[in-house]
Amino acid sequence: MQTKTEKIFSSKTLSYFLRLTDTMSYTQSAQLLGITQPALTQQIKKLEHAVGAPLFYTLGKKLRLTDAGYTMLNATHEINRILNHATDEIQQATSSGRGDISVGILASLETRIFEDFIANYYNNVPEINVTVHMLRRFEIWEGLESNRLDFAITYLPDANIRSWKPYRARKIGTERLVFVHHDERLSKARGVSLKRAAAFDWVSYPEGYYLDDLITEVFKDAMVTKPKSVAYFTTPAQILSFSNSTGIATALPESFVVAHQDEATDAYITKFDPKISYEIGFVYRKDKDKIPRMNAFLSAFFEYMDGEKYIDKVRNLTTKKMIKGDFL
Repeated sequence: MQTKTEKIFSSKTLSYFLRLTDTMSYTQSAQLLGITQPALTQQIKKLEHAVGAPLFYTLGKKLRLTDAGYTMLNATHEINRILNHATDEIQQATSSGRGDISVGILASLETRIFEDFIANYYNNVPEINVTVHMLRRFEIWEGLESNRLDFAITYLPDANIRSWKPYRARKIGTERLVFVHHDERLSKARGVSLKRAAAFDWVSYPEGYYLDDLITEVFKDAMVTKPKSVAYFTTPAQILSFSNSTGIATALPESFVVAHQDEATDAYITKFDPKISYEIGFVYRKDKDKIPRMNAFLSAFFEYMDGEKYIDKVRNLTTKKMIKGDFL
């Protein structure tokens, strides 16, 4: 027979609880977790039954944590901290040249740099097994929280993260969005204003994705109505393909457009004015870089970049690939 502790901690219930405390919305949490709202509600009720007290209450239309909820939240973070610290202490004694490294990369990121680096790293340190996962935002943060991921490569800053205390971030480079369209007249302009870009129909990332949140915030701050989206896709390749096939406009990371310029058929690329920019960086738990193989991996990446700008590195890798392809 399961004990009360086993009933609470032997399932995904705490992960669901943490996700709900992040969003304070059953609907949004269920969507991010990929489950139905009734299933999430049932799990939270089971947790409340196990601890013997309600963890949430509603005030108007807003969900709030009870005192018991705050206690459970603090306890859950403490449990994760203890387990992660114990894992790190064990791993810190291991060799820098052997072991496993798990990396989560945001699915909407252009990966050419990271694919090239990891291939080079394998050639130099073949005893290190690097596993790469292409993930959504909530999967990245859950992976870091649960120690399933050693490093995340993601867009920053991320307003969804309420506390950065357990984490460190190390900047890789600056990225910006560019306007992809099929209007020859606009192609001759030095830049496109938000108001003019909003006059086009767009194909976009779904709600809740980092770049959709960024675009929403930028247009809101500029007091310009956000463009109407006629379709939504989760990867830049899907968005570009739809744009090519339909003539619908979009906004994509400059690095992706540079790396896939041969796929942007009949499309024009115009910079936004003002610029829409953000950072790309490594995120990892504090003390993770004290583990020998993790520190060696990080150091090797920044040696690989050699002070080169992120977009220039993508451009150089793309040119190198095209030259090699032409030669063959």
